[in-house]
This record gives sequence, structure tokens and C-alpha cells, in this order.
Amino acid sequence: MDFETILFEVRGGAAWITLNRPAALNAISPTVIRELDQALDRAQAAPGLRAVVLGARGRAFCAGADLKALRDAGEDNAAFLDSVLAIMNRLERFPLPVIAAVNGMALAGGLELLLCCDLVVAAESAKIGDAHANYGLLPGGGGSVRLPRKIGPTRAKYLMYTGEFVPAADLVAAGLVNEVVPDAELGAAVERLVGKIATKSPLGLRRMKGLVDDGLDQPSEVALRAEILVGELHARSFDMQEGLAAFNEKRRPRFEGR
Repeated sequence: MDFETILFEVRGGAAWITLNRPAALNAISPTVIRELDQALDRAQAAPGLRAVVLGARGRAFCAGADLKALRDAGEDNAAFLDSVLAIMNRLERFPLPVIAAVNGMALAGGLELLLCCDLVVAAESAKIGDAHANYGLLPGGGGSVRLPRKIGPTRAKYLMYTGEFVPAADLVAAGLVNEVVPDAELGAAVERLVGKIATKSPLGLRRMKGLVDDGLDQPSEVALRAEILVGELHARSFDMQEGLAAFNEKRRPRFEGR
């Protein structure tokens, strides 16, 4: 399948999805949404994957929604925003870890994309901001809900009210960004991270992600019961038995995702 606005590649145990509208600062358009959905379909169907990497070409990771598309939507504005929220939700709930490789500005909808990723690696020059207030807009991709839960309401309100673009390094301590690296080393840093994850059980990764994400909105006692129940199910899996056998035999495990 050929894409207009993204690039898609499977390598190193990951599906690499790259936003490819550099002249438009990788703004989110209806075509981007449709093709991201198709790319996630391909990633979900690919055997043996351990992760998805979401990156971008050019000087911006994503500058947010395509305001021209938003303006042209007219009375269909609500439908466009519904489609934005739907792809954000799908990205957040994707069954394998999703890593964002942030090469430049991640603003408004670009920030909302980051909030749906499990891990974020950013270049030193990258800047992150909400930016909706700068144009009299409101978050439409879940930012008003996910941002305060990720970095706390005080920091979130500052970013939302001021519209400032903050260096990615300033958001490491806040918990939004995992690692900041020199610009020239971003690709290598993400590949190293993928390499670490690629040695793990795909079944274990899926179940870990589900436990963490589902547990965030549950009372602790409910989440702990879920961990026990999933753990009992996982104990019967091939991958757990293979992991234990590999430990005893002092060899690398050969996981099969079952």
C-alpha cells in the first residue's frame, strides 16, 4: 500500500510510522488520520512485532491539526475532530508499546500525539507546547484530559494557558519525555530502545501495557486484583514457561508471543 502523507517500514522488531508532510510541518489532516489508521492496521497484522515507532520528517514532529482543513470542514468540523480523537484513542490503546521519536516542534495536536505514546525520545532542539490558546482553539484530541494526568494539573494549565513552546528537556522531570539526545543521535537512540524491547515477549508486553493503562483509572484494589488474575493466566503461557526454562538453562529465551 502506498501512502501520501506517511512512510511505513517494518524493521528491527518494530513498525516505523513516519509523518511525511514536512512542508506542512506534519499537520494532521483527514488524509493523515486515514493513513495512520491504515498503518496501525498493518502494524497490528504484522507477525513478531514488539513496538511501534512514530516519527516525522522535516523540522517538526507535528504542528497540530491542519487549520486549513479545520476551516474548510465548515459544518463538518465536529466530524473532523471526532476522527482526530478516534485516531488518538486508537494509538493510546494500541496493544504494543508505542515510542515517539520527536525531531522538532510538537504542538497542539502534536503534543496530543505524544500523550498517546508510551515512551518519548526527543532531540535536544525539540520544543513541545499546547498552543491551542494562541489561536482561540480548544484541545480536540484529548489534551485537556491526558496532559494533566501525565504531568499534573498545574504544569498542564501553564502550557495550555500560555501557549508557550517548552524545550523537551524541561519536560523530562515532569514525566512527559523519557530521554533527550543530541539531534544527530535521535535515530540511533530510538533504535537502541527498540532493540531492548525487541528481546522481550510480545505477549508479556501486551499484557504489561494493558495492566498499566487499565489500572490508571481504577482504584488500587481493583487494579491489584486484575494483576493477580492476568498473572494467573500468564503463568500458563508458552512465553512465561520459555522464559523460566531459558533462565534455568542460562540461554536467551525464544519467545513466540503465546
